[in-house]
Amino acid sequence: MAAQEDLCDAIVIGAGIQGCFTAYHLAKHGKKVLLLEQFFLPHSRGSSHGQSRIIRRAYPEDFYTQMMDECYQIWAQLEQEAGTQLHRQTGLLLLGMNKNPELKTIQATLSRHGVEHQCLSSEELKQRFPNIRLARGEVGLLDKSGGVLYADKALRVLQDAIRQLGGIVRDGEKVMAIKPGLPVLVETTSRSYQAKNLVITAGPWTNQLLRPLGIELPLQTLRINVCYWKENVPGSYGVSQAFPCFLGLDLSPAPHHIYGLPSREYPGLMKVCYHHGNNAEPEERDCPTASSDIQDIQILSHFVRDHLPDLQPEPAVVERCMYTNTPDEHFILDRHPKYDNIVIGAGFSGHGFKLSPVVGKVLCELSMKLTPCHDLTPFRISRFPGLGKTHL
Repeated sequence: MAAQEDLCDAIVIGAGIQGCFTAYHLAKHGKKVLLLEQFFLPHSRGSSHGQSRIIRRAYPEDFYTQMMDECYQIWAQLEQEAGTQLHRQTGLLLLGMNKNPELKTIQATLSRHGVEHQCLSSEELKQRFPNIRLARGEVGLLDKSGGVLYADKALRVLQDAIRQLGGIVRDGEKVMAIKPGLPVLVETTSRSYQAKNLVITAGPWTNQLLRPLGIELPLQTLRINVCYWKENVPGSYGVSQAFPCFLGLDLSPAPHHIYGLPSREYPGLMKVCYHHGNNAEPEERDCPTASSDIQDIQILSHFVRDHLPDLQPEPAVVERCMYTNTPDEHFILDRHPKYDNIVIGAGFSGHGFKLSPVVGKVLCELSMKLTPCHDLTPFRISRFPGLGKTHL
């Protein structure tokens, strides 16, 4: 047994945005928290790197729209604490066919929650955003609260805040073994640690840590192409031109959503990406490009050529990111079915960054045995058949 002063209240494995917010909330509660990261910070191996992410209230599901209310508050609080801008409101434009059921469901959800939004006909879209070309029957829905989060800045601010609150951040320490119990023992490449509670937020590495603990979650790890497209006239799709973030819902020829953010990260380049990817283990992320990767970029090229005529139709920059998807694309926020002092946050399915303030709060509450601030029914492990306690 470790001496009491060496015993952490909680260890958090994985210093992406979910792990950082979890450690931040724990430290705010006065807990002795250790945040472990296998790579040296900052790094681009997981799902939280890069300069920008979309923030929005527009969701088909009520529970995400509800969670986003508190997320906006916590993002604003973090900005105030750090004295750093982490968010820019641009609006989020959803594009889809006028009979698209998802578009109608999102509009109904926004209405129910009193979120300011505007339905735009094809004619109104042409007048408001003349550099978007529409196919016949396409309409728009503008979530006015939507915008851009400054992702890499947010990670830096959180890691600094954790340290200022008395937490410890150790990077370059890969977890080699977890020994459950009271306390739980975590062995890294450098040394061993003990804690009353463990939170695992390891992104695409989650199942590698969970298999020795008797559970494998239905997680699919995907390699995503993050593409940037050159503007014919620099700034034409920029924030200065009041161009919004956008999300295209099942627009031909794309079977999955396509999203874009106003040009900012790279001067004269706009980020337009396909919300899907190809199976890849995280260590294989940068292996030679598969033919399916090329197909994804071709789908984007067609979309850019047809809908964004003031961009060059071939990407100027292609970067890589990992998604970790669940079958229903809802998160996993739950305790281990056998060890109730081990908490799991996983399966953020490419839409978790904006929700991380509340995800971190929920994981903190689970770790501290507090009543969660939100209904966790959509996020329980038990929704997947064969993963309950009886199977361990």
